Amino acid sequence: MSLPILPTTVVGSYSMPGWLERLKTEYFARRISRVDLDEIHDTAVKAAIKDQEIAGLDIVTDGELRRDNLVDYFVERMPGVQIDRASKKFYYDFYDSVVERKLPHASLGLAKDFLFLKANTDREAKFCVTGPHSLSKRIRNTFYPNEEAFATDIAGVLNLELKELVKAGARFLQIDEPYLSGFPDDLPWAVNVLNTLVAGVQAKIGVHICYGNRYGKPSWEGSYKYLLPKIFEAKVQQLTLEFARRGEEDLDILRELAKSFEIGVGTIDVKTNAVETADVVAERIRKALEFAPAERLFILPDCGCFHLPRDVAFAKLSAMVEGTRAVRKELGK
Repeated sequence: MSLPILPTTVVGSYSMPGWLERLKTEYFARRISRVDLDEIHDTAVKAAIKDQEIAGLDIVTDGELRRDNLVDYFVERMPGVQIDRASKKFYYDFYDSVVERKLPHASLGLAKDFLFLKANTDREAKFCVTGPHSLSKRIRNTFYPNEEAFATDIAGVLNLELKELVKAGARFLQIDEPYLSGFPDDLPWAVNVLNTLVAGVQAKIGVHICYGNRYGKPSWEGSYKYLLPKIFEAKVQQLTLEFARRGEEDLDILRELAKSFEIGVGTIDVKTNAVETADVVAERIRKALEFAPAERLFILPDCGCFHLPRDVAFAKLSAMVEGTRAVRKELGK
């Protein structure tokens, strides 16, 4: 990838407009058709891409606006998972879902959405997939002997999907595993499952690990030190972590992590509508540079911008880009 030093991007999601929330819910109430919803999604995704470009991001996503939450976009496509469609009244609700037999390996069709992203930007693009550990926490399992076995089979299904995304031209993929921070004791088997997921996938692969972002609030607290030392066995190139909301807590962990991974450093707090200044972002980057070299750092928000108002999300990303450019200038880059 041809990127500047300290590349800027989003974690994945962009602001979910209120009108899109209402229209998604209208779909679940069967008042608009799937064809209408798909056209609405196309329009919203184009707007999200354009906002990211205008803000100045080096790497963009589709804003994940086709997704209702981090789970259902995958669950409703996964053969072998039974869904109670009547269980979802509001778009952001999770489906009640269950697996009662071994998951068959079949395409989920995600490449179509990636190709739409690529067709609507000339920037570097990133596509994000919720990881098998987090998915296994949200789907009721009545077949597999334990969560690890279940997550391993989910990883096998998603591995084929990642390879299809690479065939479609994806060069940067991100695995979202926020539930790791809520279940740190799972890490030994979760890393093994992660390696099953990424085996043979020829792309830059990052893993996003945060403390949750349900309705714009953290689901857990703690320290990233639970990641050590097992995370060094993960066969990925990048870790994306939140630091803005939590201040300088855990920043020293970058000394060890940056030896093995690029680090996506969260410099924007997505759990407040207060907009950071470029100076605040620049200072957060400088703090990170005390622990890791610029060549190993990417600059991002802490988590997705899903719950932020659109004007706030845009202002925060613009400040992030401006603050990053200031530090690049200081570095002579």
